[in-house]
Amino acid sequence: MTMTNREIFSAIGELFMTFGSAVAASRAVAVQVGRKPRADDLRKLGIDPAVFNRIGRL
Repeated sequence: MTMTNREIFSAIGELFMTFGSAVAASRAVAVQVGRKPRADDLRKLGIDPAVFNRIGRL
């Protein structure tokens, strides 16, 4: 089975979106400064925002 160009570019685009969400979440995880990642970014990474918000400082 071969992938069409459209499917390949779609997969690459999805990869970049996921990477962007991971970067945004990791930068915001300077939660030590009081910033939290956006709920949408957490969801894209498969993290429940409500559960994330219950995580305390270490």
